Amino acid sequence: MINRPLPEQNAILAGYAALINKYELSVPLPFFLAAISEKHTKYETDNWRVFTPRHAPEDTLYGQLVFALRYEGIDMAVLNALFSKIADNEIKELVRQEPNGIYARRIWFLYEYLKDIKVDIPDLSQGNFANLLDGKLHYVGPSCPSKRHRIRNNLAGTKDFCPLVRRTEKLDQLIEQNLSNQALEIVGNIHPDVLMRAASFLLLEDSKASYAIEGETPPHNRVERWGRILGQAGKTPLSKAELERLQKEVIVDSRFINMGYRQEGGFIGTHDRSTNMPIPSHISAKHQDLEKLMNGLIETATLLKESDFPPVLAATLIAFGFVFIHPFEDGNGRLHRYLLHHVLIETGFTPKGLVFPVSSVILKRITDYVSALESYSKPRLSFIEWRATDKGNVEVLNETLDLYRFFDATVQAEFFYECVHETITKALPEEVDYLQKYDLMKAFVNNYIDMPDRIADLLIRFLHQNDGKLSKRARDKEFSALTNEEVKVFENKFEEIFNEE
Repeated sequence: MINRPLPEQNAILAGYAALINKYELSVPLPFFLAAISEKHTKYETDNWRVFTPRHAPEDTLYGQLVFALRYEGIDMAVLNALFSKIADNEIKELVRQEPNGIYARRIWFLYEYLKDIKVDIPDLSQGNFANLLDGKLHYVGPSCPSKRHRIRNNLAGTKDFCPLVRRTEKLDQLIEQNLSNQALEIVGNIHPDVLMRAASFLLLEDSKASYAIEGETPPHNRVERWGRILGQAGKTPLSKAELERLQKEVIVDSRFINMGYRQEGGFIGTHDRSTNMPIPSHISAKHQDLEKLMNGLIETATLLKESDFPPVLAATLIAFGFVFIHPFEDGNGRLHRYLLHHVLIETGFTPKGLVFPVSSVILKRITDYVSALESYSKPRLSFIEWRATDKGNVEVLNETLDLYRFFDATVQAEFFYECVHETITKALPEEVDYLQKYDLMKAFVNNYIDMPDRIADLLIRFLHQNDGKLSKRARDKEFSALTNEEVKVFENKFEEIFNEE
């Protein structure tokens, strides 16, 4: 049922909202719902798209479905729930009304696709092929024709895992910037030595940030180890075996963890201190559904890899889909961020030999990151029936497969694309600029005074940490041998090099 306040007192539900209400569908509400106003002006609020009376559909199954597909696009979760309450004969009647109509064919295709059945309707033998997803409403995947329906299936996934991304002005603008080419131009203008050092530093920074996001401060050798693993992203195709191998790389000590796909429930959250009752902020997919969901996710990654689907959106679907499913007992968070890198590298978006420090940017925007995760998890908690186990875990009691295989990933896509944008337009150039200026400063120090490299490195680092001034502690200890005049020379040179416009 619709529990979202109407945008107007006398507004009438339309499209998916009307179908959810009429058929009492137990599904998370679409990000936008549609309503018909008494006014003759179309407008949009945070969660409603309001249409004029002339847009009002006929209040029938077919009328509302056509309205939904035309103006709201495809919502796999709503459609799958709806089709579970519709008999084959109703679909036959819809197709009979308009056997060559685009919307009738889309409905017919989706009904058979989602229910994995074949309705007693003869194959179409003529007519132009129509796209399933409307490219004006969604970002579309590779096209696979269905001769039976004269439909090109361009979903960005499979029936076992098919999140979709709505077309938005923000994403269109980010895609048009061609950030991959911008990164290639930056890399192409860098001296190979500087690039190698920048790549090494950025890899280590991303590794540290990924641990910090989890609230962990591991020893340096573990950070370096994970950095080396990140450096291998994109080289081995995704598979169950590869994900399990990566989990073993993440979990250094596995004595207290059952490795591989979970064999029980899972959740993210806390426990009541007095009762040990779980207090979930996110409930993971049922362990009985993991093989199906993860096979679908891996198939989707393969499907999108060689397609024209925007790489940053592909990374969003795979990596966020993974962390929402949460297939492992532990290690899901770091593997989620590994997958962001993996898809960007595998699709050729990231220049060779480089790992974007997206985790570092995510860490800076941790509040937005949490909001992006919660925008998926919070609305779904009310659709999951569970009970606590004697281990303080959760056992899911109802069917929840659709919550994880069908979802709107637009919020996550916009967040991640903004992170990639900041990485390429700010973090990467800033690191390259720092290294180039560092080299100039290092050359000056070496020419001015006879100083070992490690001491020169320390001097520049101290100057950088203290806004170009050598602290009293450093002057009294590590650099007590320097005269006041020498210190002033180095500070002035640092100011000249690092603060030039």
